[in-house]
Amino acid sequence: METHPNVIAVRDALDAAGAGDAQVVVLDEAVHTAPAAAAALGVEVGQIANSLIFDADGEPLLVLTSGAHRVDTAKVAALLGIAKLRRASPDFVREHTGQPIGGVAPVGHPKPVRTLVDVALEHYPVIWAAGGVPRAVFPITYAELVRVSAGTPAEVA
Repeated sequence: METHPNVIAVRDALDAAGAGDAQVVVLDEAVHTAPAAAAALGVEVGQIANSLIFDADGEPLLVLTSGAHRVDTAKVAALLGIAKLRRASPDFVREHTGQPIGGVAPVGHPKPVRTLVDVALEHYPVIWAAGGVPRAVFPITYAELVRVSAGTPAEVA
């Protein structure tokens, strides 16, 4: 799993962004939800950065949100001036990120994806994000997550 192309793409993207301290860890089992990831890592569920891809008027939007709450799609749509914001299909997610649902990383996509980063994540000294497959994760600070993802901090819940 450590040599999976998605994991390598995430590692390469982190290295290219100068975030070499954010080392991808491969867990024994897949963690498809924030509670499962938090349990496997022994951290609070709020420290898990859920990577959710939305279809925003036909364009991908990545929302990195705290595992402690849900994205308010009406609020995000209004914030961005998007007429129609909905959860993306698995095919749409893979097309725009190259990664499966449950393993979508904030980086390592074939081309940049517009990204919002939940300000609620700022309350944690360390955040855990997906590493390209459901078994891979990496630790990162909020400031680094915003920087490497080229994300915009926002209230998303």
